[in-house]
Amino acid sequence: MIKEFLDMGGYGAYIWPSYGVTAVVMIVMLVTSLRGLRENEVTLQSLEVSTKDKPE
Repeated sequence: MIKEFLDMGGYGAYIWPSYGVTAVVMIVMLVTSLRGLRENEVTLQSLEVSTKDKPE
């Protein structure tokens, strides 16, 4: 039964690598997005600090 599931009607050799590539791409997108978020948060904090120091 598990072998049949993994074989997926003869298309398992195409389906499982596709799932793997998709998972890798999604993980890379997540990591890239989180890094960008952190960089933007640091930039925002530095801008907020620099604007508080300036007299209005």
